[in-house]
Amino acid sequence: MATTAGVYRNGNHSRNSQSTSNNKVEKPLSFNPNPKKSLKSKSLPGSGLRKSAPPSLGTAKDDTGVPGRVRVAVRLRPRNEEEMVADADFADCVELLPEAKRLKLRKNNWDSDTYEFDEVLTEFASQKRVYEVVAKPVVESVMDGYNGTVMAYGQTGTGKTYTLGRLGEEDTSARGIMVRAMEDILADVSQETDSVSVSYLQLYMETIQDLLDPTNGNISIVEDPKSGDVSLPGASVVEIRNQKSFVELLRLGEAHRFAANTKLNTESSRSHAILMVHVKRSVKGRDSILSSETGNNPHMAKSLKPPIIRKGKLVVVDLAGSERIDKSGSGGHTLEEAKSINLSLSALGKCINALAENSSHVPIRDSKLTRLLRDSFGGSARTSLVITIGPSPRHRGETASTIMFGQRAMKVENMLKLKEEFDYKSLSRRLDIQLEKLIAEHEKQQKAFENEIERVTTNAKLQISESERTYAVELEKERLNYQKEYMESIKKLEEKWGMNQQKHAGGENIAGLKDESSNWISNGEDSRVANMEELSEMKTKLQKETLLRKAAEEEVNKLKSQLAELKKSEASAKSDISKLQKKLEDEACQKEKLEGEIAILQSQLLQISFEADETARRIDKGSYEKVPGSLDSLMLQVRQPQNNDSGNGEKASIAKLFEQVGLQRILSLLEAEDVDVRIHAVKVVANLAAEGFFLVLYQHFASASFYGQHQLIQNCASSDLLSKTNQEKIVEAGGLTSLLMLLRSSKDETIHRVAAGAIANLAMSETNQELIMAQGGIRLLSMTAGSAEDPQTLRMVAGAIANLCGNDKLQVKLRGEGGIRALLGMVRCGHPDVLAQVARGIANFAKCESRASTQGTKNGRSLLIEDGVLPWIVQNANNEASPIRRHIELALCHLAQHEVNAKDMISGGALWELVRISRDCSREDIRTLAHRTLTCSPTFQAGMSRLGIDY
Repeated sequence: MATTAGVYRNGNHSRNSQSTSNNKVEKPLSFNPNPKKSLKSKSLPGSGLRKSAPPSLGTAKDDTGVPGRVRVAVRLRPRNEEEMVADADFADCVELLPEAKRLKLRKNNWDSDTYEFDEVLTEFASQKRVYEVVAKPVVESVMDGYNGTVMAYGQTGTGKTYTLGRLGEEDTSARGIMVRAMEDILADVSQETDSVSVSYLQLYMETIQDLLDPTNGNISIVEDPKSGDVSLPGASVVEIRNQKSFVELLRLGEAHRFAANTKLNTESSRSHAILMVHVKRSVKGRDSILSSETGNNPHMAKSLKPPIIRKGKLVVVDLAGSERIDKSGSGGHTLEEAKSINLSLSALGKCINALAENSSHVPIRDSKLTRLLRDSFGGSARTSLVITIGPSPRHRGETASTIMFGQRAMKVENMLKLKEEFDYKSLSRRLDIQLEKLIAEHEKQQKAFENEIERVTTNAKLQISESERTYAVELEKERLNYQKEYMESIKKLEEKWGMNQQKHAGGENIAGLKDESSNWISNGEDSRVANMEELSEMKTKLQKETLLRKAAEEEVNKLKSQLAELKKSEASAKSDISKLQKKLEDEACQKEKLEGEIAILQSQLLQISFEADETARRIDKGSYEKVPGSLDSLMLQVRQPQNNDSGNGEKASIAKLFEQVGLQRILSLLEAEDVDVRIHAVKVVANLAAEGFFLVLYQHFASASFYGQHQLIQNCASSDLLSKTNQEKIVEAGGLTSLLMLLRSSKDETIHRVAAGAIANLAMSETNQELIMAQGGIRLLSMTAGSAEDPQTLRMVAGAIANLCGNDKLQVKLRGEGGIRALLGMVRCGHPDVLAQVARGIANFAKCESRASTQGTKNGRSLLIEDGVLPWIVQNANNEASPIRRHIELALCHLAQHEVNAKDMISGGALWELVRISRDCSREDIRTLAHRTLTCSPTFQAGMSRLGIDY
């Protein structure tokens, strides 16, 4: 702290200053079990491990842990300037014996009590010396995979923040434990495989706040039901790469920490600061474990071996100083802070007492501080505690209380556990990469194999085609040669036969003839045999030719039969064509009739749409504040039908069209090509959906208060007031889907306006609201709101969204699909009717949130506040338009019902508006609701006290 930081100075180490804390596990050092007795009495020797270890702060011990007692060091602050003047004639109330690691607390000039600690640090001990004996063993344990805690406890102004959080930018020797611990951690980690991340928090008035993100002001504590580990999932986690960025984070956190000026300290910390450092380190080795599990395949064991990750967590806790109100002079809000600090420190002292006495019950849930430190005392973390004291005899009581706290803490024993696990995510990523490589290689081989098969197939086809061509050519040559030889043989036979005829005709002598005949006969026999062979071959060829001819004749017969069938098919096709022509003529006649009917329907639609517009203008000619008057007018028209025949004619014409034409045909006109036809069809559907609503609503409206009227209008969709006959028919016939399709596909703003109005009417039913959300209606309405410029279109869209905001089941989905942002975006129009619908939707949403919070189904801040609606609400809370103002006043009251919204409302200026509403609102029910909210909320009470509001 500022008052003590300047008087600390470097000193020489004592002869026992060499740290022996490099061992991984320390044996408990001896301590005086009865610190009230003087050292003249016989002190108990170090007992080592106790027979029964005390229970942790709510967690059971693991039998595989390593025992380690909480180490306690005491540090004496030198006198400051005020004490040098005020206590100049008095001796210090304490006397340090650093060599013996003992401390004497003087009762008077002749009597004192002696206490023994693990380390005794004089006012001359340097920051380096303090770090080495207090924090360095814990940091080394964290690097080995254990959890560790370093904590400072003492009276306000005794140097806790100086010891832990000093940055040492001007004097590096003055660096505190936080900075030095991070230096050692960063020097020992690998930037490639290890990671270091930090969270910096403060516990202020029993609320955990993020010092790195001030907007994150209410962080919840989550406890693992199995292991008992405590985590803060909502806290900011920043990864640290270098010392400079860490120092910047510490500076940022200190700037956001609460401090106040008291009589004991000009910059007294009003919150407990908690620095959490998470260290993850990769550990190599242990191949034998996985190789035994995977068999004798070392390659498989190596590829499937997951890396080992050791996770250590270092927690540095700078406790706010305990103080007595009469000495610190605290008052007002500072007094409330002091009460909260003392209560949390008292709860911590009770837990340590219970652990020191091996009590079966440890009251850890009395404070969030004890819940956060459940692992530090009696848990699985190595813990070092430094207690800071001052020398002034005026504060002897506080000094004695601090010393006794340290003595009790020395009796607490922790069971250290190694935080080691397999990094299966890293193994999974590595296996995924290998699998992708194998798949790519397989695909590459598969593609090469397919290309090779294709190449071989192509070559085989080419060879086959070439062989077929060669075979055909050779066959043709053989046939020609055979035919040529056959013709030559026939010619030779003919020549021989002619020669034989000539010889017979010449009359040669008989002898010569006989000789020649005998020769000729012998030769003839040979030729006859040859001719017979040739003749048999000719017969064979003739038979083949005969067979070929028969095959050709059969083919001709088949073609003739096919030709006959084709002629029959042609005749049948001609008859079908004549039938189709006749049907086309009938269709043409039917089309002419339908066109005539469509023309009649269009004229009826134009007339009815005109009449419906007149009715809508009469009903909707005012903003929401004129609804009761409009309902009175409509009721008067019903009671005096003779004075309003046109209205009855309009309803009768709509009902007549509904009965004669049918809903299905009306809905089919929503898809007509003519834009005017689509517009009038949408208007008819909108009037059918709203039929009978205002008349039934009026019967329940007259006797209700404004709050009751608001509830009646917003909840009529889920009650039995509204007749749903027409709406159910429209939805069942697909009318809702067609209307949403028009919003999606049409670009005509008139269609958008009328379709949004029809959807707003249908959205008065709870069943229809769920259907609209299921079909993406809120997203389409948001898109329409973003592109529309016409105030009437925006009023219709805002009305539809406002109706959907009144459904408890659709809150999260409506917000997720942009409903709240769409409402907030439509305020750009500035038209009072649009703003009234926006205010109504916000009031509906706030009412549903308030009901859900009361029922316990919703936790956390309002979704309206998260989406930035609160500034607009505050800006328009005193709007001149009555409907806008009353809806916003109601919305503010509903938001204020949930305590978690109170802080944001105070910072956003809503508290002033709530006070104004409770005093000046014209509606008594809203005034009463605002008054009850302000008087029942502690946060609002504290805010009014801080802002000086007399209420």
